[in-house]
Amino acid sequence: MTKHSSSLSEDIIPGGAHWSLTVKAGLTLRLTDIEGDGNVGMLFYNPANLLERYNAPDTLKCQHTFKLGTGTCLYSDMGRIFCSVIGGTVAWHDTVCGTSTRQSIEKKWRPVSYQMGRNERTQNGRDSFLVEGAKYGLGKRDLAANVNWFSKVAPDAEGNLGFVSGNSKAGDYVDLRFEMDTLVVLHSCPHPLNSSKTYPRKPIKLELLEAEPVSMTDICRTSRPENIRGFENTETYVRHTTPSSSGGH
Repeated sequence: MTKHSSSLSEDIIPGGAHWSLTVKAGLTLRLTDIEGDGNVGMLFYNPANLLERYNAPDTLKCQHTFKLGTGTCLYSDMGRIFCSVIGGTVAWHDTVCGTSTRQSIEKKWRPVSYQMGRNERTQNGRDSFLVEGAKYGLGKRDLAANVNWFSKVAPDAEGNLGFVSGNSKAGDYVDLRFEMDTLVVLHSCPHPLNSSKTYPRKPIKLELLEAEPVSMTDICRTSRPENIRGFENTETYVRHTTPSSSGGH
């Protein structure tokens, strides 16, 4: 388990819910799958410039991978690193399959409206992103390809991707160290390829912790040559945008 100080704050996100928060550089966000087979859809934005957001194609391309796991970095569309995966117990996290929609939820499971079910309604990922994003002036045009933490997909003989059940067990976690201030928008709705017979409501625990300083031999920094440049770009940006704490006359 990644070594950290005690939790600064923690929350439980019920299954089929959504949330958002701004995570400061130098903090780690730990996500824990409480029951197993959970899914956390997540998007990232620069709170100082909301036009800068997570870029899944660049993240995968520059690190020569199809999945996210320990040692990978999550890039913005401006070549900076929002956060790094510094630890965890799940080797595969999906970032190619997008998120569920109202139509896909209704096709798989009996729809339950807020009027009918209140907190037991069948929410979907796309609307969850839109509801949370609207709090910051974000809309449909601001949606991007998202991460699905704890979820894995694999191809069949014909090349069709399918959801792999059991990829994440109860108590599994992933640690995200933030390299720059980041607006995090998330939901706990099912993965779009989840084939469960009933709408899965999997709660997720969120914890904020102090991160250790990034060393020159850090696993995320050195896992790819491209990541060294990504860290340098990010560190330059942070230095030039963070107000100095020293006084002056």
